[in-house]
Amino acid sequence: MLSYLFKGAPLSGNLRGIAWMLLTGTLFVGVVVAVRYLGTEMHPIQAAFIRYCFGIILILPSLTRMGVLSLNPQRLGFHGLRGLIHSGGVMLWFFAMSRIPIAEITALGFTTPIFATLGATFFLGERFKSFRMIAILVGFLGALMILRPGFRVIDIGAFAQLGAAPLFACSYLMAKSATRKESSAMIVVLLSVSCTLVLAVPALLVWREPILPELMLLAVTAVLATAGHYCMTRALKAGEVSAVQPFTFIQLVWATILGLILFDESPDVWIWCGGAVIVGAASWMAHKEVRAIKSRACSG
Repeated sequence: MLSYLFKGAPLSGNLRGIAWMLLTGTLFVGVVVAVRYLGTEMHPIQAAFIRYCFGIILILPSLTRMGVLSLNPQRLGFHGLRGLIHSGGVMLWFFAMSRIPIAEITALGFTTPIFATLGATFFLGERFKSFRMIAILVGFLGALMILRPGFRVIDIGAFAQLGAAPLFACSYLMAKSATRKESSAMIVVLLSVSCTLVLAVPALLVWREPILPELMLLAVTAVLATAGHYCMTRALKAGEVSAVQPFTFIQLVWATILGLILFDESPDVWIWCGGAVIVGAASWMAHKEVRAIKSRACSG
């Protein structure tokens, strides 16, 4: 899709950001599948803590090479706050994963770009472009088509995911802000360290001895999530938040298909219709970005 839409257009920062965000979405769908296989036996706080412990192991070479302790001490508080906010979202997300289907989790997660885009306009000073907001709202409409609020009982896991969305949006905006002063790798390292420290105490309060299959799944989760956060940070660094966030919507298609194949979570017609709306919104968004780039190139 990208090669067709971007043909003849220079690869701008926003288009690079979109490509990184598409890769991010693929990795995060893998995270969802791994956590779904984990099941509901382990407390979500403990699961989140172990996942970040594995993440620390993965980034040890980066810790040694970059020298985190050489970071400006005035920036440590900023990254510690981001870790606190992100940890809250992660705990709610792990809880939601134990309660509701993959497609529903993914669809509810699409409220995050709404918060992120609005926040980028008001707090990061990004230019407001109407077609970006339209794409996000249309994508969110597709998610609502899947959830059909008011027509069925919504599980507490859905409310947990809705609570996680603004926390993740705040974390993404802080990551975007941090890209102005730190490298993508440094930002991922600091997030892993801060989240591990924040989750340590609550995890110990609910601790039980994990079994080997659980540890293996959490290790896979850590690999995919760490790579996903790196790609997401690259996306945020390359492009504007409001430009790249709508492309997280395509995760729903992969999540729905994998839920059907791996967990027999049969999607109904509303899921497919909502998915079509979401993909259409993201594709239209890419087309508008290319036209904007060509227009600027001609006027220049």
